[in-house]
Amino acid sequence: MSKRISFFLCGAFLFLVFVFFSYLVHKDIFTQFDFDTTVRLQNNISRRLDTIFSAFSDIGKFEIMFAVLVVIFAVARKIIAGFAAILLFAGFHLFELFGKFYVQHAPPPQFMLRTETVFDFPQFHIRADNSYPSGHAGRTMFLSTILLVLIWQARGLNNPLKLFLSICIIGFDIVMLVSRVYLGEHWTTDVIGGSVLGMALGLFSGIFVMRRSKVKRK
Repeated sequence: MSKRISFFLCGAFLFLVFVFFSYLVHKDIFTQFDFDTTVRLQNNISRRLDTIFSAFSDIGKFEIMFAVLVVIFAVARKIIAGFAAILLFAGFHLFELFGKFYVQHAPPPQFMLRTETVFDFPQFHIRADNSYPSGHAGRTMFLSTILLVLIWQARGLNNPLKLFLSICIIGFDIVMLVSRVYLGEHWTTDVIGGSVLGMALGLFSGIFVMRRSKVKRK
C-alpha cells in the first residue's frame, strides 16, 4: 500500500471519528467531563502562566496560521501542494462554521475565562453561541501534520534532527491545546474535535506533499 493511500485512509478514518464525536458532543454526553477537566487544569496550573498561554491565543489566530501556511509552502517550493493545502485549510473553517452553528455546545461560562490581551489587532473569527470545534486546535494540528510530513520527507535532514524538530512541534501542540482549556476559551471536547478534524484534513494535504518515488528502470 502506498503512503498516499495510507494518508487518505487515515484521514478518512479521522474525519469519520470527528463526525461521530460531534454527534456525541451534540447529545451532551461529555458535559461533566468537560467541566471537571477545566476545573482541574485551572486549579493546578499557576496563574503566572496566564500571559504565556494567552500569547498562544494570538499565535493560533486565523491570520497568523494562514501566513505560516503560505510561508511553509513558499519555502518548500511546492505550489500545487500549497494550493491544495490552502483549499483544505479553508475547508476546515467551513466545518468549524457548521459545528459552531449546528452542534449545540455552549462555551465555558465567563467566570472561567482567563485570557489576557497580549497583542491587539483586527482578526477574522466566527461569532456564534456555540464553541465546538476549537478553531485554534484545528489550525494547529492541521499545520503540525503538514510540517511533520515535510520534515520526515526532507532529504537534507538527518534522523536525529528530524526527531528533535518533531518533538518541538508536538510540544508546541500540547501547550496550544492545553491553553485552550485552561484559559476557559473552550471545553476539552471542543479541542478534541478540532484536533481530530485538523489532523484529518492535514493528512489529506499530506497526500499532495508526499515526494513522488522514482521508479528505477531496468
